[in-house]
Amino acid sequence: MDCGRIWVANVGFRDNHFIRSGYRPATASYLKSLKSLSYWHNETVNIYSHLLGAVFFGVLSSILYATLSPRYPSASTGDIYAFLSFFIGCLFCLGMSAFYHTVSNHSHEAAKLWNVLDYVGIVGLITGSFIPSVYYGFKCETLIRDGYWIMICTIAIACATVSVHPHFRTPKYRPVRTSMFVAMGLSGVLPIVHGIQLHGIEEVERRSAMSWLLAEGAAYLVGALLYAARVPERLMPGKFDIVGSSHQIFHMLVLVGAGCHLKGMVVSFDNAHSNGVQCP
Repeated sequence: MDCGRIWVANVGFRDNHFIRSGYRPATASYLKSLKSLSYWHNETVNIYSHLLGAVFFGVLSSILYATLSPRYPSASTGDIYAFLSFFIGCLFCLGMSAFYHTVSNHSHEAAKLWNVLDYVGIVGLITGSFIPSVYYGFKCETLIRDGYWIMICTIAIACATVSVHPHFRTPKYRPVRTSMFVAMGLSGVLPIVHGIQLHGIEEVERRSAMSWLLAEGAAYLVGALLYAARVPERLMPGKFDIVGSSHQIFHMLVLVGAGCHLKGMVVSFDNAHSNGVQCP
């Protein structure tokens, strides 16, 4: 044991057999689990990537509010709520993720509880990202906009239900859970295609910053596929225990995807108010 770490023996907390070392001992104490923030183990990158990511996006939300709100006289509370939905979903996701990975060695019961909230946090991020994209993409078509909002909320409830149900929380069903979340993420393609049919590619790019949304989707998809396939640790078991595992790569790509989405929102906001979306 080194600085409280158990390198091989703590197999009870393993859900990835290709990660062979760097495990922490069970603590039965949230305080003791929090103390693992002070040393390296196989959850360190997972914790700090989303902990620091949450701090970054939290600070950025205040900066953007101070700079974007007064930029255009036409900016409205609708814009504020659109950005707010993204930041709430993003901070909830990153916060739950960081906390889960921090306290996952508390006990099996605590790990299961916080793992559920980790997945629900992902639902929050996807939903919070979907809402502003549809808001700017269908700013004039309120019935279409509301229909897509109802759709994403329905899918979100379904994904959250699957996440909470004990039957789907075992490693055996990890690909099923991952597939559902990928499907939820890909549901964002529907309003893009619909928008192209109604307005054409150039107008969808102007309204929704489609290129940034596609970059976001690519980041999430690559991360999810690597996570489900357990690559690269599957190829070299034990070599990526501390740094470089699929879960850690997934975490980084979640940050990349969230950043792409936020950039797209800023572009959509600027286009909506500088050029003006003329509604009949």
